[in-house]
Amino acid sequence: MQETVIEAGRSEKHYWADIIRFRELLWILAVRDITVRYKQTMIGVAWAVVRPIMTVLVFVFAFHKVAKIEDTSGVDFKIIVFTGVIFWNFFATAFQQVSNSITGNANLVSKVYFPRLLMPLSSVAVPLLDFFVGFIVLVPFLIYSGISVDYHLLFVPVFLFFAFMAALSLGIIFASLNVQYRDFQQIVPLIVQYGFFICPVAYSTSSIKELSWYPFYTWLNPLAGIIEGFRWCLIPDYPYFTWDSFLPTIIFVCLTTIIAIIFFRKRENSFVDYI
Repeated sequence: MQETVIEAGRSEKHYWADIIRFRELLWILAVRDITVRYKQTMIGVAWAVVRPIMTVLVFVFAFHKVAKIEDTSGVDFKIIVFTGVIFWNFFATAFQQVSNSITGNANLVSKVYFPRLLMPLSSVAVPLLDFFVGFIVLVPFLIYSGISVDYHLLFVPVFLFFAFMAALSLGIIFASLNVQYRDFQQIVPLIVQYGFFICPVAYSTSSIKELSWYPFYTWLNPLAGIIEGFRWCLIPDYPYFTWDSFLPTIIFVCLTTIIAIIFFRKRENSFVDYI
């Protein structure tokens, strides 16, 4: 039988060990979120495929067919949009889920001790499942479209990891603020909505790479490097990604992760006062 000793300062000294010790709770919370997400749905996890496909169809019709907007990369517009949407959906959903993870588990926060960081971590389970299901459909779609994937496909976990850490770190900061200031529940959807257009989701950076402010864009929008890197993994000889352009992403993720953990840990003990 596992024994929990409650004493002053114990949670501070053994916090990271407690995360490992409570790993079963992490699994339970993740499974619960997945079950709740798809409970009483007719097609279940197939929604992870339906949503991006519908988004691609709408964007292809609106931008490509109606507005006659052409992407200058030379890659089929449907492939540009599909690869961007799959990855953006993962980041956006994970960011929103993590941001609402503390307030969404208010009943647990106020009743029992466990490392609160488990709640943001478990809330990424649904976006991860959606990404994997969508990715399983994306690869055959690329092959059907005449794209022959190569060894670059092995780098997908690298960019997925950085997207995961970006969503988790930003989400943890907003989750901490959301406990006390519920205004952030309204701010997060706005960030996701505007971010869709600011990031190269429905277009490639080839459209803006010749502009004088492009270097500032890569530093101010580190998610661009992740999305273009994902395309580089799937589209052979994709020329609009370089590892130099990925440097801002690495710096951004490392800094936000450190800041997020420090910020979360300082505010964690006060969550119960505002829940």
